[in-house]
Amino acid sequence: MTGFARVSGAHEAWTWVWEMRSVNGRGLEMRFRLPPGNDGIEPELRKAVSEHFTRGSINSNLSLAKSTGAAALRINPAALDEALKMIGHVRSRIDCEKPRAEGVLALRGVIEHEEAVEDEEAREAFAAALVASFRQALSALKDARNAEGAALSAVIAGQVASIEGFAREARASAGAAPDAIRARIAGQLADLLAGTGVPEDRLAQEAALLAIKADVREELDRLDAHVAAARELLAASEPVGRRFDFLTQEFNREANTLCSKAPDMALKRIGLDLKTVIDQMREQVQNIE
Repeated sequence: MTGFARVSGAHEAWTWVWEMRSVNGRGLEMRFRLPPGNDGIEPELRKAVSEHFTRGSINSNLSLAKSTGAAALRINPAALDEALKMIGHVRSRIDCEKPRAEGVLALRGVIEHEEAVEDEEAREAFAAALVASFRQALSALKDARNAEGAALSAVIAGQVASIEGFAREARASAGAAPDAIRARIAGQLADLLAGTGVPEDRLAQEAALLAIKADVREELDRLDAHVAAARELLAASEPVGRRFDFLTQEFNREANTLCSKAPDMALKRIGLDLKTVIDQMREQVQNIE
């Protein structure tokens, strides 16, 4: 299922934004874009995703920023000595005034920001804050996917109802009645074998065999069972995407058999309508987790 989530966070001098996107997929695929130096948290991020989702292609992006306002300034002694040495060399060659202190300090490299040296405990705390924020983004993404799932469930429920209706229509069709099938085949055989001297009992036996092959009641019974199974899956609280995918294959198998065994065009048209709805449902099922 598709979804999007955006969560911001902060820890000491650091601020960040997690952005997560989810698109449809048969399995679970994860991609992470992390700033350099943060690859160490990826295994824990993958574990967190697996705890929430079983299907979908999920992309996670982390944007980091660090405030420099609180950083202390210090003089780089080596750079200052080199700058004063160069100033002395220039003054020995030309007549000029001594430089002012602020001018010397403005030279690149003389003044630099003093970065706080982070110990292992500080790095672990920062990583833990990133992971906790990532879990918040996961929850928001799951909420977005659940909202889409609720709408998708209603669509699939309607398609299951259509399949049930077509199966009921096929069962009521005169062409699906065994007696009607047997009578039609007997009449066709009688016309084909007129004047050949075939005994009537032999003719009745052949008509009965063909009628058994053309009987679609077994396929219709299985369609009814699949409809009941589909409604159980729609009511389930656990992930059912793979099971529903398999069930649509079973639906399609019965529809194909129904079309191939249909003894008349009326029943065949019902079978074709049934296949159309099943194909539509199969496309929607790919979005289910």
